[in-house]
Amino acid sequence: MIIRNQNDVTQSVLQEIDRAPNARFRQLMSAAVQHLHDFARETKLTEAEFHQICTYVARLGQLTSPSHNEVVLAAGSLGLSSLVCLLNNGDQGQTDTTANLMGPFWRMNSPVTKNGDSIVRSATPGAPVFVDAWVYDPTGKPVANAEVDVWQASGEGLYENQDPEQADMNLRGKFTTDDQGHIWFRTVKPVGYPIPISGVVGELLRIQGRHNMRPAHIHFMIYKPGYKTQFSQVYSSDDPNIDTDVQFGVTQALVADYTQHENEKAPAPDIAGVWYTLERRFTVEPGEARLPKPPITGKAEGPRPQSAVLERRA
Repeated sequence: MIIRNQNDVTQSVLQEIDRAPNARFRQLMSAAVQHLHDFARETKLTEAEFHQICTYVARLGQLTSPSHNEVVLAAGSLGLSSLVCLLNNGDQGQTDTTANLMGPFWRMNSPVTKNGDSIVRSATPGAPVFVDAWVYDPTGKPVANAEVDVWQASGEGLYENQDPEQADMNLRGKFTTDDQGHIWFRTVKPVGYPIPISGVVGELLRIQGRHNMRPAHIHFMIYKPGYKTQFSQVYSSDDPNIDTDVQFGVTQALVADYTQHENEKAPAPDIAGVWYTLERRFTVEPGEARLPKPPITGKAEGPRPQSAVLERRA
């Protein structure tokens, strides 16, 4: 089609997309083009603004590496990751769900770890935490022999892949549920941490006057054939940023209390002082067990990263 005016552009693109043999591709691409073109019309997008947006998109890819995924970080900071998760879980967005964001720090092939063991693999600051978690199906029946990946940031707010000083796979482990759908392990109490702001995401947060903090949490990934693979995060109720998560990930179903213990006999003889317990229940839905492509595949090298914190503008 020879373009006569701005309306012809949209119709011409949609006609070409309609030639694709895959119906789902046609649906997704047609909707994407229609919304993008409507966005440009509604906002009266200038050429300078268009080029600035293209620069942001290009930099998202340029800043993504084996140990950092700027694209996933951006999707989270815009609420898109959380929205897609809630639309696709909990009976297609109709009920509460323990599913949550995958996040940009999941690595495949976490060390197989026995129930009761620790996932602390190198010197790591933080109070001891003893975690008990159970996996059930929607009828309340325990799900046995499910693989459960666990990972978290250190007490200094760094994942091991970000931090050359931590052992490879520190604070990561793969557990198997017993006949009661139960796993249990030792770790350290997580803290909230700032997401990286040296790239596109940081620029956008500064423009909005937002902070870059995630509330303290532990990640879980539950996998068993016959059930939809579930990524989850369990958030600490005492975190000061629980209401303003930069990634919009905190849902009511996943806010948990860490129970503090002091002057009580600890589960391990090396503990003196304060320690914590955490209990959590997950519900997985029937479906396809499928693992996504890991957002990161390696560990950072060089100097330890310096974390920067943005203040939230009143």
